[in-house]
Amino acid sequence: MSQIIQFHPRKKVETSSRKAVSLTALPPLALYVHIPWCVKKCPYCDFNSHELKGDVEDWEAPYIDALIRDLESNLPDVWGRRLVSVFIGGGTPSVLSPVAIDRLLAAVRARLPQVSDMEVTMEANPGTLDTAKLAGFRDAGVTRLSLGVQSFDDTLLERIGRIHNGRQAHEALETAYRLFDKVNLDIMFALPSQTMDDLKRDVAAALSYAPTHLSYYHLTLEPNTYFYRYPPILPDDELALDMQEHIETELATAGLRHYEVSAYAKAGHESVHNTNYWQFGDYIGIGAGAHGKISQYNRIFRQTRFKHPQAYLDTMATGSAVESTLDIAADDLPFEFMLNALRLRNGATMNEFMAATGLTVVDLEPALSEARDKGLIDASVDVLRVTDLGWRFLSDVQGMFLR
Repeated sequence: MSQIIQFHPRKKVETSSRKAVSLTALPPLALYVHIPWCVKKCPYCDFNSHELKGDVEDWEAPYIDALIRDLESNLPDVWGRRLVSVFIGGGTPSVLSPVAIDRLLAAVRARLPQVSDMEVTMEANPGTLDTAKLAGFRDAGVTRLSLGVQSFDDTLLERIGRIHNGRQAHEALETAYRLFDKVNLDIMFALPSQTMDDLKRDVAAALSYAPTHLSYYHLTLEPNTYFYRYPPILPDDELALDMQEHIETELATAGLRHYEVSAYAKAGHESVHNTNYWQFGDYIGIGAGAHGKISQYNRIFRQTRFKHPQAYLDTMATGSAVESTLDIAADDLPFEFMLNALRLRNGATMNEFMAATGLTVVDLEPALSEARDKGLIDASVDVLRVTDLGWRFLSDVQGMFLR
């Protein structure tokens, strides 16, 4: 699943009453690239994805051209900073050819310095892959493959509108593990009419590959989706909770730690890119509908691109596809930081909060004291981390810091 980050609306506060942003250091920098096309739009998906019409060759080269120009337009804001990761998400990036991915990554390497072990993740759908294509993506520079398996059960896959079947999922995984050192499995639970036995078979199938990273998402009915308009029969809350507990138990037994709300990993295999999001790091966002967040010493701002692919291409052809730029005021930074950091089971240190925001512990009050008094956040003065109780009510804890 794509890692586009969405934020809750903030209360309106007069700009004149706000502090100025003041940082002494800049956080790590990543790059997110959005590929907006899919072979077929899934009925549960609320991401910016559009069913592919015609041949991929008709739009592939113009879109890569636009992405490169989009990246170049960001360079003045991040000059001299090194990339720690690249994430190519969607949509379904694997509808692209390896030649296109090679051209994109070559352009990135030519325009921005990178850390020596930069993580390059690409999302892929098993229904769009074969061995030659996967090898081509690896040779282009992809170091980590994220496979949207969702389930290994043919019936469940059909119910959620996936274009692949269980056999294709297994074949794609077997090939991926031969070609890539790092592979993530995206799986979903609480699917339409899914039983506990169905869930147990999916968990066992996933663990048979001895994965080092796995993302397990609860299916939710999001507005503006087919499933929201025509809801399928889903497991009730009690069964969904039992499924969650089974997943956590089995994955923990297999050595996979629940390090983020929907992510499990063996030690040292956590996603660099996604962890950077949750640690309030920076990321350039290019492509249709992409979001970005950039810090400068006296400013932190977010940008969004035009969502529709044709609008994105048209605006990039005439200059810039940036639809909006929002400066984040210092008064909003406690909520922005905690919204992200509390998703990590380890949370963040107070020093990390101060470095990323330029603020102090005083700026977290009175919400921090209230959350600690209620047993929702660790009582340690040096750590910002939810307790087991806080983990169960994470959205409520995050909301406490909204001013």
